[in-house]
Amino acid sequence: MKTSPTQRLPAAERRQALIEAASRVFSTGSYAGATTADIAREAGVSEPILYRHFGSKRDLYLACLHYGRENLRDAFDAKVAELGEENAVAALGISLLGMRNQRVLPPNLWVQAVTEAGEDAEIRKYLRRHMKELHVFIADVIRRAQAAGGVPAERDAEAEAWIFVGGALLLSVGDRLGGVVDHDQLIRVARARHTWLTGRDLPKNRR
Repeated sequence: MKTSPTQRLPAAERRQALIEAASRVFSTGSYAGATTADIAREAGVSEPILYRHFGSKRDLYLACLHYGRENLRDAFDAKVAELGEENAVAALGISLLGMRNQRVLPPNLWVQAVTEAGEDAEIRKYLRRHMKELHVFIADVIRRAQAAGGVPAERDAEAEAWIFVGGALLLSVGDRLGGVVDHDQLIRVARARHTWLTGRDLPKNRR
């Protein structure tokens, strides 16, 4: 939600509003192409206000990567509480697609970060840790589903977590290129993977 440049917010709230605005700008555009002026405009503030909270565009981008992962965790927690632990894998997929509808798609940020990592050691270092932590989170989701009987015990949670990351990046391919893979095809891919992993079709509210 945009705020008026004259609207005073506590520092923590202003920082969060800037991260959310920047996440939308980066996710729908690119790290290289986005300017601090674009982000300030999206947030409804001046650039000097932005720089009071973040020393550089890179600092803000790294904060967006962290926000995206934590937002995904929060969305997952809410969805798994609704669907149950046995449907934890489906809950994760639903959460990711829901973020896409909010114009903040973490895989878009991952792809951009991979591109920038070739030239920026700080982004490379951060992204390496970020992706490892993401993998741990997803593998744990799969293990939770296994413990609840929703995924066969013989499935390799570590390997399946990386496959899930690859599937998430396919969302970014669809968004970025257009016409390569549409929404219906993405749902077919998700259903096929879910059926193989769990032995069951997706919950009805996931289709």
